[in-house]
Amino acid sequence: MSATDPNKYPIELPFPDITRYRNGNTGVDFYSSFDSGTAGPHVMINALVHGNEVCGVIALEHLFEADIRPKRGKLTLGFSNTTAYQSFDPSDPMASRFVDEDMNRVWDITTLEGDRTSCELDRARQMRPLIDTVDFLFDVHSMQHKTDPVIVAGPLEKSVVMSKQLGTPEIIVADTGHAAGRRLRDYGGFGDPASDRTAVLIECGQHWEAAAASVAIDSVYRWLLFHQMIDVDTAAPNLAPMPPAQRVVRVETPVTVETDQFEFAQPFTGLEVLAKGDLIGTDGDREVRAPHDGCVLIMPSRRLTPGATAVRLGRYED
Repeated sequence: MSATDPNKYPIELPFPDITRYRNGNTGVDFYSSFDSGTAGPHVMINALVHGNEVCGVIALEHLFEADIRPKRGKLTLGFSNTTAYQSFDPSDPMASRFVDEDMNRVWDITTLEGDRTSCELDRARQMRPLIDTVDFLFDVHSMQHKTDPVIVAGPLEKSVVMSKQLGTPEIIVADTGHAAGRRLRDYGGFGDPASDRTAVLIECGQHWEAAAASVAIDSVYRWLLFHQMIDVDTAAPNLAPMPPAQRVVRVETPVTVETDQFEFAQPFTGLEVLAKGDLIGTDGDREVRAPHDGCVLIMPSRRLTPGATAVRLGRYED
């Protein structure tokens, strides 16, 4: 099996039928809120920003079936790009990432309030009034390649701090986002250092590996436990062992694809550590090399179209 072709990873996870969750109680299809009646934050767990990332669906279904209700504040559970998810074809599993465009690149005010339309942008506009009421967002994702799970905390220290308080997974990525557009994690107050509203994004493993579902289930229960929405006895049967310690990778350079001829020098899958000058890839006539020793590759992509992020380059903090 070639690591260069994410289509070739085996599909080890089921794709649950989510139609039962369509009619929620929020005014936004596929989103349901549960209010404790006790003072506390509005906490959201979100899945399916990308339609082929099923581990978040499995984790939310676990919460629904366990009839989880918050002890304080309000809890919202929901599924974003349901149209893409419902188009999933196991013979071409990467195709259902989105219908028209990446839904995790449309979350800036200019785009949301602009004139253009797409399946994903229209859905983001439907979700936006609900998202605007959320204090703490946990966005569940998975990756193209079989790589250790990571929390992608973003550029703000408040998200790095919350990721450390969560305690898992082992790797926290402090990154700067994508040139192609703003992620949900960075939308509005989530991306404002002066706001208490905070979001983190977890990448649970390869899209369809069985282990990704286990990571997702563990993480959503830890998220609710951290926000004091459930008690330890409720969470404990669903928790995996904590890592001995967490490490932060600070992204310093995103590599943005400039031509339609970008190629990686090796079948990188992520978290490789390179020496200064090591060849990462070529972009037409341009060589892309590691800019420093201890250069960590973060989530190398196989969607190598001009304007997209090929890989992010960082280093471990001491």
